[in-house]
Amino acid sequence: MAKIKSIIANEILDSRGNPTVETTLTLTDGSSVVASVPSGASVGKYEMVEIRDNDSSRYGGKGVLTAVRNVNEKIAPALLGQDPVKQGLIDETMIKMDGTENKSNLGANAILSVSIAVCKAAAVAVKLPLYAYINELISGKLPATVGHMPTPTFNVINGGKHGAGNLEFQEFHIVPASITPYHRCLQMGEEVYQKLKEVLAQRNAIHSVGDEGGFAPNLFNNADALEIIMEAIRGTKYKFGFEIFLGLDVAASNLRKEDRYFVRDKPTSLTTEEFIDYLSDIHHSYRLLLLEDPLSEDDWEGWQKLTQKIGREVLIIGDDLLATNPVRVRKAAAEKACSGILIKPNQIGTVSETLSVVKFSQANAMKVIVSHRSGETNDTFVADLAVGVNAQYVKFGAPARGERIAKYNRLLEIERELKL
Repeated sequence: MAKIKSIIANEILDSRGNPTVETTLTLTDGSSVVASVPSGASVGKYEMVEIRDNDSSRYGGKGVLTAVRNVNEKIAPALLGQDPVKQGLIDETMIKMDGTENKSNLGANAILSVSIAVCKAAAVAVKLPLYAYINELISGKLPATVGHMPTPTFNVINGGKHGAGNLEFQEFHIVPASITPYHRCLQMGEEVYQKLKEVLAQRNAIHSVGDEGGFAPNLFNNADALEIIMEAIRGTKYKFGFEIFLGLDVAASNLRKEDRYFVRDKPTSLTTEEFIDYLSDIHHSYRLLLLEDPLSEDDWEGWQKLTQKIGREVLIIGDDLLATNPVRVRKAAAEKACSGILIKPNQIGTVSETLSVVKFSQANAMKVIVSHRSGETNDTFVADLAVGVNAQYVKFGAPARGERIAKYNRLLEIERELKL
């Protein structure tokens, strides 16, 4: 079996033009793989730490040369000669080398770049498609048991930290029915997206795009965004409530100040209970399928109340609440705080820990949504990850911008291979 011959990291730019880490891993048989890591704009406080240089003379302090050096000078020497199929052992080695609870020594960006590269290299070494190898890692079984393609949820209007600043809700989604074949889902998403562009243009609204490829229009409030999406859907052949649905990422941690929630749709600030009622009204008006981060990441009691109130009708998804963190996921499962989890490998920092969180979530009846970040690269690892763990949904942004389309196109390729 081929062993790790070299690991070399470099600084590249992500989709926002900010530096990130790219790592090339070469095996003794001459094969090599490349892995790069994304970065979020809306970062939960319970995520692992990505290391930035804080050197104001380069990239506004956002350079990652320190993380690159940590890969090249610390991690690489410790892993040379290792068998890439020993994912758990290699990840544990890096975690112990870091020695902190939040990976702030070596940096989650440095560690994850190597962890993903190891996973890709192992798939090459054992001559399996990456998604099949990931399935083997999480299930411990061969052959791979990949049963379905995940359903994409398209972020067609960007608000909050991903948009122009006039919409508080961070993401407005369209979601095809889960029984729809993946390639048809992609077609539906693209057709509604193009119709939405037409509707915005007809209204003389700004239709430039935000970080994730969704439009960032100059609308008055959050309800306006929902109404415009509904108008776009009505302009297509797809039937709302049967073939296509709506979803929201509220990113409510950004809306909460001193135990109250602030949205321009309401004249006064709201208590947790009032905000839950407000979200429930939105759900009943628009029949939401997905509701992500509806409350602040520390408002545990509110999460429980909302899930009890509408959790049987809409998937309540934890992102900032959970941060792909096993401790917080266990707490959420015990308290029945949500019914779905957003999986972002860079929130936790290694492939092994990511798979462990997925496995626990699935064992506790949580739906799994594998997600990109707003600052992305062309790396398609998360597409293979979603298929490999049999995720119910993927969240890769709008059906636009190269770094998003690369992931959607990778799913098309996998769908053809699996003949699903």
